Amino acid sequence: MAHRYRINELKIKPGEDRSALLRAVERKAGLRPGTLSVCVRRAAELRPGAYMILRESIDARDKNDLHYVYTVEFETAKPLRTNRTVQAAPEQARREVPMGSEPLAGRPVIVGFGPCGIFAALELAKRGYRPIVLERGSSMEKRIADVDRFRETGVLDPSSNMLFGEGGAGTFSDGKLASGIKSGNIRYVLETFYDAGADEDILYKARPHIGTDVLRRVIVTLRRQIEALGGEVRFDTVLTDLTVADGRLTGVTVRCGQGEEYEITTNALVLATGHSARDTFQLLHQKGFAMEQKPISIGVRMEHPQALIDVAQYGAAALEQYDLPPAEYKLSYRAESGRGVYSFCMCPGGEVVVCSTRDGELYVNGMSNKARDSGTANSGILCDVRCEDYAGDDPLAGVRFQEKYERLAYENATIGAGGWQPPTCTMAAFMQGAEAPAVPVASTVPSDTGRPSDADRVVNSLPPFAVEAIREAVPHFAYKITGYDSPAAVVKAVETRSSSPVRVLRDKAGRSNVDGVYPAGEGAGYAGGITSAACDGIRAAEHIIARFRPMEEPDSES
Repeated sequence: MAHRYRINELKIKPGEDRSALLRAVERKAGLRPGTLSVCVRRAAELRPGAYMILRESIDARDKNDLHYVYTVEFETAKPLRTNRTVQAAPEQARREVPMGSEPLAGRPVIVGFGPCGIFAALELAKRGYRPIVLERGSSMEKRIADVDRFRETGVLDPSSNMLFGEGGAGTFSDGKLASGIKSGNIRYVLETFYDAGADEDILYKARPHIGTDVLRRVIVTLRRQIEALGGEVRFDTVLTDLTVADGRLTGVTVRCGQGEEYEITTNALVLATGHSARDTFQLLHQKGFAMEQKPISIGVRMEHPQALIDVAQYGAAALEQYDLPPAEYKLSYRAESGRGVYSFCMCPGGEVVVCSTRDGELYVNGMSNKARDSGTANSGILCDVRCEDYAGDDPLAGVRFQEKYERLAYENATIGAGGWQPPTCTMAAFMQGAEAPAVPVASTVPSDTGRPSDADRVVNSLPPFAVEAIREAVPHFAYKITGYDSPAAVVKAVETRSSSPVRVLRDKAGRSNVDGVYPAGEGAGYAGGITSAACDGIRAAEHIIARFRPMEEPDSES
């Protein structure tokens, strides 16, 4: 019988190799040198004499004592005496949900092929349910071409862009996999990404990220797995209606890219849309789905030289001595108004991109490749938006709030053949008037031109309370990140879609008030990132599995 243990807080100096970590594990565990010899990637591969890295982070609080911190599990043939340092490893096995007995009417349908829809489809396909996935956007190859054309020419495809298409919004992002949720499926999600081609380090980095370049390949691999298991992904296909009888779903109507509409019979649907599917929100509202407003955030993207962030986080001496990854940061501040201001989706070595889905509306986000080697760091700096800030009490008031400021950002942007250039100014221009934010920012162009300054364009794309709170927060951020308030730093507007402005209500069994519809993921208001959305998709699939049995014979309709 093998015995598995875990050790936390193992400290290793940068530059030391895995043998130093191995020696530290043996020393802490009281094992003879040479007892452990093999580093494995996954829990299923662990065996006596092997160890596995569960977590790796950098502790740079003391610039004179910078070190990596590890959590490690290992197995031995003989039991060890546990203590505060060496602890028995918790059980990690996933438990398979027993299948239900209720008959399915048709195949289960999943709306949306972002992380939530992908993992819901994968879980159902593995159990023989042959799901049908409806994705309004295009397949990866076409989507990438459409995004490249938009960035080069400014011609936007409202159905195939940085937010809509295979992989969802996360495909064109940093591909962050860190999550604040607690779920036994997190490790499973990471291992699934790794098996599909992601780098090994996502299995143990404290803040793992795939990178947009790698994620694009990984998503296609996962889609092919779903298809090989009997599932089907229909791209350029939009949900246009739901058929409900006596409070139960009986089918859906969809429209394909050629404009043809057809119906699919089903009594099990995972609603896995992203939070930019505003027409779907409107459809749900019209159909009487129980929905509620949800607070969101609004703000800007701030760009700094990556070298500035690296020096502030690691120290110049450490950077000269060690080969360290591009540094990250996480900042928060409570303004005098009570508004929270915080960094969001910080992208080391990335770039700021325009992620609009409709002409006349502009929204920015951060994106980076796996290498994070652009030389520029950026992060969303966002301010709390409360439901009382919305103009209206209906569930879609937050959507209208987002649209208002995205339209203002579009009006303040430069739109041309070279693409969409978001409202942009320097930190110095943005901070001007910080002592009296109600006073208009001074123009950076001659006053007789009548044109707004760059700072005006940014400020006028935000609600005044956000401008005031962010201006107040920046000096406090500079206490933590030296140089953060650098006059030459760049500010771009507007970031509005950090989370969904609505929540589609569901019960403990995952069902909405329309029986058979399972709201899940970011768009439905239950997740906030790739990993949490994937875990919620698995949860939705498990609810269907626990209730229904898969169809034994292929149906003619699908």
